[in-house]
Amino acid sequence: MNSFYTNDELKDLGFAYVGNNVYISKKASFYGTSNMIIGDNVRIDDFCILSGKIMIGNYIHIAAYTALYGGNSGIKIEDYANISSKVAIYSISDDYSGETMTNPMIPDKYKNIHSKKVIIEKHVIIGSGCVVLPGVTLREGSSFGAMTLINKSSEAWSINAGIPFKKIKERSKNLLLLEENFKKEFL
Repeated sequence: MNSFYTNDELKDLGFAYVGNNVYISKKASFYGTSNMIIGDNVRIDDFCILSGKIMIGNYIHIAAYTALYGGNSGIKIEDYANISSKVAIYSISDDYSGETMTNPMIPDKYKNIHSKKVIIEKHVIIGSGCVVLPGVTLREGSSFGAMTLINKSSEAWSINAGIPFKKIKERSKNLLLLEENFKKEFL
């Protein structure tokens, strides 16, 4: 038994678009596939949840137990990004102040939903257990250590960690040279 969907099975799930060489676990869950675009060379592992408007670029890995909550604002993941296990990315969140009610079973008129697009640029790596909140842009090449709270946008080519995250140091841009060599060899 194959644990990944076949190309025909992926088409039957109703995605807006699915590229080539895509491996999606049959144990992953999807809500609103007509709002999801998946590029080429993508792997989505067991027990991932993808919901709402989501665009996934090329050469992306989303590891086990990760959740992407795109809502109406959406999540955009650009090429060569890597999302480790147990990461939660939210483009939508309830108001926790107590001034309004919360949860999806309550009508919207009783809630104050915060919804803003999340953008994950090229070569971003998000470590295990990180939480990404609505409205942030993770700039090209930025990396985040395990268990980091990402509540604001990052600097490009930075290494970050903490709750909330702080920049630790610059990240090497050698990835750009490796990307060019990779493209010459395989594309």
